[in-house]
Amino acid sequence: MSQGKRIVLASRPVGEPKPSDFRLEDCAIPTPAAGEVLLRTIWLSLDPYMRGRMSDGPSYAQPVPVGGVMEAGTVSEVIASNNPAFAKGDVVLSRAGWQTHAISDGKGLAKIDPKIAPISTAVGVLGMPGMTAYTGLLDIGKPQAGETVVVAAASGAVGSAVGQIAKIKGARAIGIAGGKDKCAYVKNELGFDDCLDHHETDLAAKLKFACPKGIDVYFENVGGAVFEAVFPLLNAFARVPVCGLIAHYNDTQAVAPKWAPSLMRAVLTKRLTIRGFIVSDFAARHGDFLRDMSGWVREGKVKHKEFVTEGLENAPAAFMGLLKGANFGKQLVRVGADKA
Repeated sequence: MSQGKRIVLASRPVGEPKPSDFRLEDCAIPTPAAGEVLLRTIWLSLDPYMRGRMSDGPSYAQPVPVGGVMEAGTVSEVIASNNPAFAKGDVVLSRAGWQTHAISDGKGLAKIDPKIAPISTAVGVLGMPGMTAYTGLLDIGKPQAGETVVVAAASGAVGSAVGQIAKIKGARAIGIAGGKDKCAYVKNELGFDDCLDHHETDLAAKLKFACPKGIDVYFENVGGAVFEAVFPLLNAFARVPVCGLIAHYNDTQAVAPKWAPSLMRAVLTKRLTIRGFIVSDFAARHGDFLRDMSGWVREGKVKHKEFVTEGLENAPAAFMGLLKGANFGKQLVRVGADKA
């Protein structure tokens, strides 16, 4: 291959991203300088947080510049190295973004051992999504045996792990997902106690029936109508780790919901803990996460599902679908062949 490809942010979306907000470009494959390595992307991870990086409003991270390569976690192969810490053929966890090739000085790269698990899991259940579930639930949610844990987007990369970890810790796990097939998978394959379809009009009544003792932990991935159904059922001293708000990522303006005063009153009277978090807040827990999660995956206590899109050129459509719940499991793009 003499040329690489990349996808750049062509314009900042207003509301839902559209195809014209992205641009596929040909580019020369760079040559690594002293101390650098050349990476070939194998797996590209697509995650909802990327919608925020496409906007230029205040946030916890710098936005992708217009004309810049869309950022993302990747699994890559080192195909040329002038860095003694990495050899040609090493498979690494990287942040190469939406492109076939990238240069790295080695900082932030982590070697992946293909013998431990399929390399794609390094951006899934054994990577950022898995660690998000692990730290958000255990460090903020703090589920206790016998408590009720509810998780939105329960069939996704984060939500599916949250519910399974809750079960490991002896709690009841109730999922909320979009569609009968996803709900059946969450309940029958992942072992949740129940899973409700948020498309149904009587979600609030069904959730109340599924949680007769109320909700002790609500892992928030969605917001919107799902949170409105959960809110009245929160018990005194309930904990709400706020991981994502995918229902609001395409909002064009921030408007306080009509029930905001009721929420604040409940925070006071029920002594609720509502805490937003970014997985990097818990970087010190990475070793604990890898030890526990790799063990649970190996023992079959935590299962995972991947939703694979073929080809870098199809990443924009896959990302737009991700924001609408079109994926079933962890959304990946296969950019290149696995290492030979």
